[in-house]
Amino acid sequence: MTFVLVHSPSVGPSTWAPVAQALERRGHQAVVPDLTGVTGGGPPHWPRIVEAVRAATPAGGRIVLAAHSNAGLFVPVIKEGLGDRVVACVFADAHLPPERGLVRPGQDDFLPFLRELAGDDGVLPRWTDWWSEEDVAPMFPADPAVRDRVVAEQPRLPLGFYTDPVPVPAGWDAVRCSFLWFGPPYDTVAEQARRRGWPVLRVPGRHLHPVVDPEAVTGALLKLSRRS
Repeated sequence: MTFVLVHSPSVGPSTWAPVAQALERRGHQAVVPDLTGVTGGGPPHWPRIVEAVRAATPAGGRIVLAAHSNAGLFVPVIKEGLGDRVVACVFADAHLPPERGLVRPGQDDFLPFLRELAGDDGVLPRWTDWWSEEDVAPMFPADPAVRDRVVAEQPRLPLGFYTDPVPVPAGWDAVRCSFLWFGPPYDTVAEQARRRGWPVLRVPGRHLHPVVDPEAVTGALLKLSRRS
């Protein structure tokens, strides 16, 4: 079984890399597709996300698909692209897509904030530059090299990335889905997952907890995948 760890397009693969390494130490195969270039060709962006994940995923075998943050909204199209090999989907501090229809990566109440951030060229600052230092610093471990890696690889996304609709194929959630959460504000999303009847597990931490305590996050992923 291969764990395919999908990072938010707002950041980069180093947000999942420590967990991938921890999974491999425990004898599991894990890949982290690099999505940092998916907005290079203009909209729609989601087909390039699907293709990047497919290109990074080894052929053959079952797949546990784990998505962090707003990568969760792309899980239905990624799952469709990978086919019947996907046996479980884990949403890690991630947004939940609807059962079917269309979804935008930027929620309506969040778009005014993003529009204020965008420059005259319609391009946003790096994600960690959206917030104050007192918000950003606690999300990282004490080792400054970890923060340096995460910050350096962040893409500057166009505002249109957050407004372009992403299709949600009906039946995508026929496999076992579960929710792993670290802390607020994803407590409200965890409750949504519970209402859907999904297993929910908490590993206390902040939004970038996979780079802070990858062993605990890895243990949680394994526990949730064994339930599938």
